[in-house]
Amino acid sequence: MADIIDYKIIGDDMQLVEIELDPSEGVRAEVGAMMFMDDGIEMQTTTGGGLFKGFKRMLTGDGFFITTFLNNTRLKRKVAFGAPYPGKIIPLELDRLGGEFLCQKDSFLCAANGIDIDIAFTKKIGAGLFGGEGFILQRLSGHGLAFVQAGGAIVQRQLQAGEVLHVDTGCLVAFHPAVDYDIRFIGGFTNALFGGEGLFLVKLTGPGLVYLQSLPFSRLADRIISASRTNREESKGIGGIGGSILGGILGGDKSY
Repeated sequence: MADIIDYKIIGDDMQLVEIELDPSEGVRAEVGAMMFMDDGIEMQTTTGGGLFKGFKRMLTGDGFFITTFLNNTRLKRKVAFGAPYPGKIIPLELDRLGGEFLCQKDSFLCAANGIDIDIAFTKKIGAGLFGGEGFILQRLSGHGLAFVQAGGAIVQRQLQAGEVLHVDTGCLVAFHPAVDYDIRFIGGFTNALFGGEGLFLVKLTGPGLVYLQSLPFSRLADRIISASRTNREESKGIGGIGGSILGGILGGDKSY
């Protein structure tokens, strides 16, 4: 049985979750996610269940270690965890979700002490070969609260039995295990080459709850890298050696 924790999500587009721990209660989080904690909270960094557990977590893109924050005082204490990029934090009450939920790799933020964090391989070979971000999923199981992070705005969809939803592979955040998950070719020569949506989409078939994100971190990172390269090329193209220096000054490039 997981610890019953109280929480408050703070912020709008750059969110953090503040968790209040009663005496002897704890919360588990990814290494480096902690923002602040009250005096009296003890940190315990472990593999979370042995070497094999740590290696399995690395397959999902998370760290080998996981940190548990325990309140060893007789008073209530608070600890906060921040999302690493712009977006939202989604609280998952596993008791109300059947005790289990699947989420994309890198989306796990923290959970009540007692929630099991494991990996879940997709059952279909198409999803395994072409799923990209969705090949290896994280399974959160137990009875308590878990928190996942997502980029941009969040869309929550409750799929009915047999209802089908096609989603960009990076925009899927989390879903109920009852939802059937597969990867489909986008179809059409011009769609595949010039559509700009990639070659594959996730096909989700209900019933079950699905969470989507509008801004996957991979998409945000690609735009930042692309803009950085463009600025460097423009600064170097102003003209000659002096133009390169002048372009660096105007473009804010201080690498010279």
